[in-house]
Amino acid sequence: MSAINKEKLKHSGRIGQVGIYLGKLFRMFIYQNDWKVMPMCAIIAGLVALVVARNIYKTMEGTLIGTFALSCVCIWNGCFNSIQVICRERPIVKREHRSGLHMSSYVTANLIYQAFLCISQSIITLTVLHFAKVSFPSVSYITGSSMADMFITVFLITYSADVIALFISSVVKTTTTAMTLMPFLLIFQLIFSGGFFSLSPKLLKVSDFTVSKWGLTALCAQGNYNELPMVSLWNALFSMQDYEMSEETKNTIIEAVSEEYDIPENVKQTLIENIPNDAKPIRPIVYKMQGYDMEGHLITDENGNNIGIDHRRDFELECSKNNQKPQYESSFDNITDCWATMIAFVIVFAIMSVISLEFIDRDKR
Repeated sequence: MSAINKEKLKHSGRIGQVGIYLGKLFRMFIYQNDWKVMPMCAIIAGLVALVVARNIYKTMEGTLIGTFALSCVCIWNGCFNSIQVICRERPIVKREHRSGLHMSSYVTANLIYQAFLCISQSIITLTVLHFAKVSFPSVSYITGSSMADMFITVFLITYSADVIALFISSVVKTTTTAMTLMPFLLIFQLIFSGGFFSLSPKLLKVSDFTVSKWGLTALCAQGNYNELPMVSLWNALFSMQDYEMSEETKNTIIEAVSEEYDIPENVKQTLIENIPNDAKPIRPIVYKMQGYDMEGHLITDENGNNIGIDHRRDFELECSKNNQKPQYESSFDNITDCWATMIAFVIVFAIMSVISLEFIDRDKR
């Protein structure tokens, strides 16, 4: 990659230098295969969609897992976009800084270019999820369009992670160091998201400094997380209905009943012998909640109309009431707070990138 003409830099103002470097970055996008981040983004989104499409924005558990995975996709895309951008041409930037390059112009050009990449990747990600038949939120709390709300959130997660990685690229001196630090950056973001992994109160405060926490919160809030059914307990009950009693279990039950009602030994033995080994103590509960009789038939009237009452949905919603998370409240204020925090990350790390590069002349040869 050839350096920018020194005379051209000297006679260009800050805005002119932004244009010069922006042109250079888009030429690299076309001719140096930087466009490859786009198909990579589509492949990653497709793989995630295969896993999360079934339950995201349908159940509490599926939404938490799905939005966490979507946050991972966005953070990965953002970090991968910019982690090597500055450090791979650091000697050239250092030389051109001595020839009149303004670091604010250089960083601004990179910010504009990275915004283009992140917008493109956000569109690709949401398009892939759409074709994978992911159920997107139907309610908009900000713009009037739920898809527009989703796009803004996905873009801000990607872009804020991108700018953080850009800052790292401005500090380190080699691409090897940058790629060594990238896994630590990703692990930090994912572990301290504050939603998926259980954290102590002290560690939970650390999550305030992660993009993943604010992105995950916004995605859950937009998907009306606290109003969704929680299915884990129902699934556990359903799986237990085929549980077979062992001799030990039968004896435990009879002993408990005997102590309560003072049953004679001979009667106790008779009870044990008459409990079948294939007794399924949970099945009556599950069947009743589904509206089935004990033979597994729907309870119907004489005309064949279903008169059984399916309590499953009520049961799942009741479980969800006890597992609501205030931080995922679906409201205008909550979502805009998340957006504002991610925008703050972009501004702070962009300024830190400029400050870091102003000292580039101090690099040791």
